[in-house]
Amino acid sequence: MSQPNVFITRRLPASLDPLKALASVEVWTKRQPPPYDVLLNKIQAIDGLLCLLTDPIDRSLIEAGNQLRVISQMAVGYDNIDIPAATEKRIPVGHTPDVLTDATADFAWALLMAAARRVVEADRFTRAHQWQTWEPDLLLGGNIAGATLGIVGLGRIGQAMARRAKGFDMRILYTNQERCDSALETALNAEFVAFDELLQASDFVTIHTPLTPETHHLFGDRQFQQMQRSAVLINTARGTIVDPEALYRALAQGQIAAAAIDVTEPEPIPADSPLLTLDNLIITPHIASASRQTREKMATMAIANLVAGLRGERLPHCVNPEVYP
Repeated sequence: MSQPNVFITRRLPASLDPLKALASVEVWTKRQPPPYDVLLNKIQAIDGLLCLLTDPIDRSLIEAGNQLRVISQMAVGYDNIDIPAATEKRIPVGHTPDVLTDATADFAWALLMAAARRVVEADRFTRAHQWQTWEPDLLLGGNIAGATLGIVGLGRIGQAMARRAKGFDMRILYTNQERCDSALETALNAEFVAFDELLQASDFVTIHTPLTPETHHLFGDRQFQQMQRSAVLINTARGTIVDPEALYRALAQGQIAAAAIDVTEPEPIPADSPLLTLDNLIITPHIASASRQTREKMATMAIANLVAGLRGERLPHCVNPEVYP
């Protein structure tokens, strides 16, 4: 019996030996993602696909995979994959949950602190030789300790943010589709409020909700108008949760004080985006989970999902377990 064929859409920071012992492996080695026509061509002759968030795995692609047995994504989210289409074909889809919680929360907290205290602006100011003396009103930012943090989405990463906020004696507000249980609220010292109330009361608003049809452009002109003029927005979730044009208007017109985002719409951010002209915005290239340890664990989990699928075993981390009897 011939070996199964596998296509991996990017080089991974983990050993492929477990996979190579089982399958014929092809890795896309270019820095840019494989074009859609390449994916469409490859998927027709493979048994397993290991992909990233940047790969559009839509219904047409899935239906073209005549011998496709498993899809494994190196990410927690999977909004780039047509899950119903995969489920209809009885193809299990794997992902890599839990492993990046602390790395992402660490980075979101770093963005919060950098935006609050204008760290990036101060660095640019200094490198431009504008630092002349100590000045009482130079690059004033806002306090973090004792401030109010609004968490949009109190899942694993949102909870990790709440734990960090407790160390700064912050008042913690959160909004979810459903309220969390009282034991968790007590443990985190978090208070459930409506979305509008969170926007109005928070000094910092941090986004940790998944991208769904309901959260697409959840932040637009109306939401920014409800926020305090001294407020700071943090987004390490998905770029399309925030309307980029509305964000530009809010920052340029002083509707909010600052923002720090690790995700954009689209990605990468276009070179001519007006957001790039703003001093009160920090933009990083989707690196919230980019610690060496975390990315290695993510890759290892994605490989393990792929190996299990090729062997006909249940995936350790399956998005659509209804494919199994």
